[in-house]
Amino acid sequence: MAKKADKRPPVAVGHVSLHVKDVPNASAFMQVLGLRSVFERETFAVLELRGGTHLILNKSRKKIKEGEVAPVDLMVDDVNAMRDYCKSKKLRPSKITTGSVHSSFYVPGPDGWSIKITSSHAGDRPV
Repeated sequence: MAKKADKRPPVAVGHVSLHVKDVPNASAFMQVLGLRSVFERETFAVLELRGGTHLILNKSRKKIKEGEVAPVDLMVDDVNAMRDYCKSKKLRPSKITTGSVHSSFYVPGPDGWSIKITSSHAGDRPV
């Protein structure tokens, strides 16, 4: 039987980084959001997202300005369901705003970061 052609884009993001003061706390927070723990130490953690992308948490001395938007956002299929889930976990999600491509909300994250959670725009395309 012939294999179907892989219709996904040929390139994916391998790793993105977020610098935090408390790696174990940040790792636990990201796991509540649905990321999967791969590796964790006091100063370094690796968490996996759908598609195999890894979020690297590095211990940093840099102070984050409260509410600063993290340099990475998280994309979900159902932004309304994710916001409801965040409310149920007492993560204090903002209201959902709708732009020209995405609907998004924010949750206060570790070390003062504001984590943006946004709707997917992949539609029915395999990613």
